[in-house]
Amino acid sequence: MRLYPATKAAWLRFALILAVSAGALWSFHLLDLAVIRSRWSPQEGDVVFQSLPHGDLVDAIEGVSASPFSHCGVVVRGPDGTWRVIEAIGDVHETPLNLWLLRGRGLGVAVFRWRPGAMTDTAAFVAALRRYVGRPYDMRYRMDDEAIYCSELVFKGYRDATGRPAGKVEQLGTLNWRPFEPFIRDLEGGKLPLDREMITPRALSEAEQLAPLYRHNL
Repeated sequence: MRLYPATKAAWLRFALILAVSAGALWSFHLLDLAVIRSRWSPQEGDVVFQSLPHGDLVDAIEGVSASPFSHCGVVVRGPDGTWRVIEAIGDVHETPLNLWLLRGRGLGVAVFRWRPGAMTDTAAFVAALRRYVGRPYDMRYRMDDEAIYCSELVFKGYRDATGRPAGKVEQLGTLNWRPFEPFIRDLEGGKLPLDREMITPRALSEAEQLAPLYRHNL
C-alpha cells in the first residue's frame, strides 16, 4: 500500500523517535555499566546476583523466596584474561561479565565475596564449577546432578571444593509457594512437591561464608 507524504513523514518522525529513544536507553545502560565497573573491582570467585527479565519462572523464583534475586553466578577469568561469569542458564556455561550485567533488570547487581578463611583455594572452586559446564538447566529446582540451576551450581562448586555447604537448603513447603501453585503444578505434571529440597539464590546470598561487597540498582 502506498503511503502519502504526510504519512511517510509521520513514520519517519516515529522511526527517528524510536532510534533516539533506543540510543538514549543504550547510552544509559552503558553509563550504568561504567558506574558499576568503576566501583567494583572483580576478583575471581566473587558471587554475583541479579534480577532477570520478568517471566513465569523468574517471577516464581523471586516470589517463592521473597527476594529480588532470581539468578546468580560466579566471576571467573577466561583463558584470554577477560572477566566472565560461570552460570546455569539454558545450560552451564561462561558469559562475558559485561553481557551478564546488561542482562539484568535495570542493570541491578549484588556482589558478594567470600569471607576470610571461607575460600582458601579459589582455583579449586573454579575448577569444581567448570566440571558442571554443559549440564542442562533444571527448571524444577532439584538437587540431583542431571540438570543444574544457578544457585545449585554455586552451592555444589563450593561444596566440592571445600567439603562444606554454603547457604541453607530448604524445602519448597517452607517457602512462599502458594501464589505460584498453578505454575509449579504445570512444571511438575500436576504434582506439588512440597518436600523438595532446594537452595534458592536468596538462601545462598545469606550463607555465613559470604559478605556483601557492592550493590547497584537492586
